[in-house]
Amino acid sequence: MKKTVVALRTIPALLIPLGMSMGMGQAHAAGFNLLEQNASGLGNAYAGSAAIGENASTIYFNPAGMTLLPESNFSAGFNVIKPTFKFSDKGSTDPLALTGGASRPATGGSGGDAGKVAAVPNIYLSHQLSPKWWVGLGIGVPFGLTTEYDEGWVGRYHSEKFAIETVNVNPSVAYKVNDQLSFGVGVNWLHIDADYRLATPAGYHPVLGPLDLDTRVKMKGDAWGWNAGLLYQITPSTRLGVSYRSQIKVTADGDTKLRNRNVPTGAPNINWDAEATIKLPDTAIVSLVHDLNSRWQLLADVSWTGWSSIPRLTIENSGPGAKDSGLELKFKDAWRVALGANYHYNEQWTFKGGVAWDQSPVRDKNYRPTALPDSDRYWLSLGAQYRASKNATWDIGYTHLFLKNTDMNNNTDLNGRGLTRGTYKNSGDILGVQFSYRF
Repeated sequence: MKKTVVALRTIPALLIPLGMSMGMGQAHAAGFNLLEQNASGLGNAYAGSAAIGENASTIYFNPAGMTLLPESNFSAGFNVIKPTFKFSDKGSTDPLALTGGASRPATGGSGGDAGKVAAVPNIYLSHQLSPKWWVGLGIGVPFGLTTEYDEGWVGRYHSEKFAIETVNVNPSVAYKVNDQLSFGVGVNWLHIDADYRLATPAGYHPVLGPLDLDTRVKMKGDAWGWNAGLLYQITPSTRLGVSYRSQIKVTADGDTKLRNRNVPTGAPNINWDAEATIKLPDTAIVSLVHDLNSRWQLLADVSWTGWSSIPRLTIENSGPGAKDSGLELKFKDAWRVALGANYHYNEQWTFKGGVAWDQSPVRDKNYRPTALPDSDRYWLSLGAQYRASKNATWDIGYTHLFLKNTDMNNNTDLNGRGLTRGTYKNSGDILGVQFSYRF
């Protein structure tokens, strides 16, 4: 039989954008950051996050908030996140490697709903050492997401599945200068584990059509960062919180594996060692909490995230025939604004609400990755707190995320992945529960 497989020998040049696996996720702050570091703030859309200090989860948002917590405090919970990413094709094309340089409509379906349910846990412990000093420990998931498309969809050369998991361990210390001013600082150890799957074009068959290889990239790494904050009681009823989390430069390593999917004459297995480095963004928050009266409490947040630390993601492959690969993202710094309120109904019940505008770092449809079809979003949040006893509280929160339809026109054909063009219909829902105890 006459061979119709085209350019199998060129597969090493069809490089994999592994850098994407270092920072995309099921995140529901814009970008791939996870704000959901507690559920007690979810009902307020995380307004006032650096100033509220209502339980030990303040360790993440502002370690100075520990000075509001006498004795020892424990807090733990989780948020369940369900995003929706539904793609409608509007002119995607196959990679030129399959067509001999001609433009041809891409084969495959729309990919289904690429958003997958994920649970984001957290646990915190703070302890008052003396009237002036506090220590604490927080463990959470600051970055992470899963997107998974139906196998063989039109954008399969960009992404079929992306999964990322992180764990952040954050020991902290706080010092109370006086009744008005407190400071806090912490160190962060971050571990990241990424699994990225996509198709790589291997040629074209006149009957079978496009011939693909399964490609899987697995990497892991860890790095260190720091965070700090201050808390200032402006008046007896108004409190200011300011906090900062540093960039974290992560170098991860692992492997890239290419395996035969549907090449009838067989295809060689390819194994490369892989390494990638990325600077995860820094974040600054300014928060206000104001007790309007004995029942109403108002909250506000303005935060900034330095997404421009990721203009491009690069993978270094090593092995026979391997070459480095790059992916232009052109992320921009982003802002978030949130407003919220708490209503103290009685000694046991507090009801919460909040809204937020969350700016995406992805501003250009030509650089919007299929693993993160991100856009600006609006938060609408509700929650309640139940004080079960003098020392124990339960929080429940819910948020719906509104996102406008998102255009994509990602043409990275120089890396052999073709054009993915279309529109995403996106939304999201988050449900969280938190338990806090003072002892």
